[in-house]
Order: sequence, then C-alpha cells, then structure tokens
Amino acid sequence: MRNLLMATVFGLAMVTAAQAEPVRMSVGSYNLNNLPFPVAESLGFYKEEGLDVTIENFAQGGSKVLQALVAGSTDVAVGFYDHTIQMQSQGKHVIGFVQLARNSGLVLAGKNDTDFDPAKPETIKGKSVGITAPGSSSDFFIRYYLKQHGLTDNDISIIGVGSGAAAVAALQQGKIDLLVNYDPAATIVVERGLGKILIDARSDEGAKAVYGGIYPTSVLYANQDFIDKHPEVIQKVTNATLKALHWMKAHSAEEIVARLPDDFVSGDKKTYIKAVDNAKAIFSEDGKFVPADLETPLAVLKSFNDSVAKATIDLNTTYTNKFVEASKQTVQN
Repeated sequence: MRNLLMATVFGLAMVTAAQAEPVRMSVGSYNLNNLPFPVAESLGFYKEEGLDVTIENFAQGGSKVLQALVAGSTDVAVGFYDHTIQMQSQGKHVIGFVQLARNSGLVLAGKNDTDFDPAKPETIKGKSVGITAPGSSSDFFIRYYLKQHGLTDNDISIIGVGSGAAAVAALQQGKIDLLVNYDPAATIVVERGLGKILIDARSDEGAKAVYGGIYPTSVLYANQDFIDKHPEVIQKVTNATLKALHWMKAHSAEEIVARLPDDFVSGDKKTYIKAVDNAKAIFSEDGKFVPADLETPLAVLKSFNDSVAKATIDLNTTYTNKFVEASKQTVQN
C-alpha cells in the first residue's frame, strides 16, 4: 500500500511538472527595484501558478535584458518602464503589464571628500560617473541632470560599473568619482563609511526634485506578440508577482531578506536588511500603472534622446493594466 501511495504521489508530481507552462524570464540586475521578482520566485509563487520559469540574470543592467527580449531569447523582462518608450520610438511594441517599483530608487553618491556640490552643478565637470550600464535608467538619470543644468555628456566620463557590490567597489577603489545606482549599493556606501549620498531620488520628494515628478522604474514587460499569443502565461506571471507585492507589504525587511536566495544578498546581511527597509517605499502596492506618472520618464527621455524627441509617443500603448485588474490578487481600494 505504501509503495502504491508513493507511486501515486510521484505520478501526480510528474503530471503537474509536465503540465507546467514554460516561460523564460530575464532580470537586468539584482538591484532592489527588481526585488518583487526574486521574492515571487523564492516563495514559489510562479510554481503555484503552474509555471516552469527559466531565469537569466544579466548583471550588466537592464539594457542587456531589453536586447534579449527584442532578440527573442527571453519571453518576459524584469526591467525599467522607460525602455518601453524607447522601443516605441523605434517602431517596436514592448508592453509593461505589472509595475513593481513606482519610483526611481536612484541616488548619486560620492566619496566623503568629493568636491562635487549639487548646488553648483558645474562642479561635476571632469568627473568620472559610474552607472549600471549604457542605455540604462541610471544612464538617463545623469544625462538628464546634465541637460537640466546646461551641461553635456562631454563634460564628464560615463562608465558602466554594474550594480550592488561591483558598483560599490568601483567607487571605493577610485575607478569612478561619483556613482549613480540603486539600493543596496546606496545604503552600503553610507553604512560602510565609503561615501555620502548627494542626490536622493528614492523618495517622492527627491524624485520630484530630480525629474519633476514620480518616475516609475521596474516593471514586467514583454513583446506585444508574446502577450497576444500567450495571455494565459502573462496572467499567471501577473498573479504570482502580485502575490509577492502583497507579501512584501505585509512583512518586515528582515523577513523579506530571510526568504531571498544567498546570491541575491549583497554585502553583509545587516546592511542589506537596512537597504531593503530604505527601499520598501518605492514598491507598488497593487501593480497598476498610473498614467499621469508615465509622463515623467517620457519628458526625461525627450530631453536628450533624439529618436524619442522626434517620435510621436502614445503612452497608452506602452502598458496595460488588464492583467492586474483580472487578477484575484488585485488590491481593492
């Protein structure tokens, strides 16, 4: 009887695994803007939805994920909303379907003895500035800052340094003078006494000061063709991700970090927990896109991206809320 029971359980597991729908998901880096994604994976929410997820982490930044999506080597990207605008200007239809981070999460940090003073923008001239990767939102951040203050990218050197520990090391080792990055790097720089935050766009107030408004960042996006052909997969990914957002809201930073895989945690755990606590305010509570907020990244891109400036961008076709609204996990306000 015991052998029969075990065989039955094993058979059911095999059937379940066989029925799981495969989906390839790629993430640009393990910065904290993307945190709901590894939370959903580590808590088994994608499996619960009947998905067999293959994950690829491009530590170089979100622009590499975008390239993979356009090339067809991944199905769903965990990346930044502004990439959907870029793609529309190039005639490609990339659609955001869940918002993870409703605000920038970016900071500009420098060593404690830096002579760069944000109140005197010209003091940035001659500096080497580390970003996650060319074409990333950290790249957009510094280019927009320069544009707003009558400067150009010829006034500085922009260097891709990745995120997390690699970004912190680049500042610590003097490979760069300033760093534009996310948590956990932002918190690690301060907690270790390596430097200070000079411009902070993690709060709503900081984002409005830098960009003129709320700047949505991390989202789940996919090609329109994939969404049209596999709406059931997109719905399941949405359901799982919303479970993660709700779970994060109900749990402390310490509880969140305890459930993460070891390779996601940068630096010592105590500092990382503090970084998660600092970042919690940027996450969406319901996964929905707010149309008015999407005007901010469009304005930023138009300021220095010629292809976006020349194109007629219809923001309504860069995102959809229908999968979030259809999900049983949607927060009822």
